[in-house]
Amino acid sequence: MNYWYIALILLVLIIIYMVFNYLANKRAVKELDQNEFHNGLRKAQVIDLREKADFDYGHIIGARNIPMSVFRTRYQGLRKDQPIYFCDANGIASYRAAKMMKKKGYTDLYMLKGGYKKWTGKVKSK
Repeated sequence: MNYWYIALILLVLIIIYMVFNYLANKRAVKELDQNEFHNGLRKAQVIDLREKADFDYGHIIGARNIPMSVFRTRYQGLRKDQPIYFCDANGIASYRAAKMMKKKGYTDLYMLKGGYKKWTGKVKSK
């Protein structure tokens, strides 16, 4: 009988953690749909978080590649006075990058909803 209580407590803790993480992600970055993302491209620093091989295969025109694997050491070149638009493969790495940037004092953070896989705009490819 005690095992059921322990399992229930663990389940509740996991749910609380997931809700907290979801809310932290939503506070760190604003998701933009294709049109909103496209409309702001010229005014923003567009950062593609995918690895170099994926970026080289195809990327949003004007995007700068800073792979998530080295982002922690290379984000310092980003300006705080301009919006930052994140793009990744499917929309997950952008949350991580935005949470890190928010802790460093960056505030104007946006991401492409659904990531590059959902992008239908113009791209540059080999």
